[in-house]
Amino acid sequence: QVQLVESGGGLVQPGGSLRLSCTASGRDVSGNIMAWYRQVLGKRELVAAISSGGRTNYDDSVQGRFTISRDKDKNTVYLQMNSLKPEDTAVYYCSTRTTWSSPSAYWGQGTQVTVSS
Repeated sequence: QVQLVESGGGLVQPGGSLRLSCTASGRDVSGNIMAWYRQVLGKRELVAAISSGGRTNYDDSVQGRFTISRDKDKNTVYLQMNSLKPEDTAVYYCSTRTTWSSPSAYWGQGTQVTVSS
């Protein structure tokens, strides 16, 4: 079993920044792909993902504004979110999977991000 705990969400004004963190425990996930998803009105979409070797993948809507990174020693993945827009408002979830094509095996509990003036 893997436990994922997210933190860093909150309320921010448009144009502002937030950094989300997700720390894994229970099993070694250093070889896994780590990903951030967001959910609005029941629809969950991939935001960004990063492999063990540092390869990244971003949704077009966040490309150039969000940066995913990971610290293997801390079993933590980050999502730096800049130039936030109201449409970025969502619950953000951390997940992990073994390959790019496999489904996410474990999920965090989610953290709310609200972008509003």
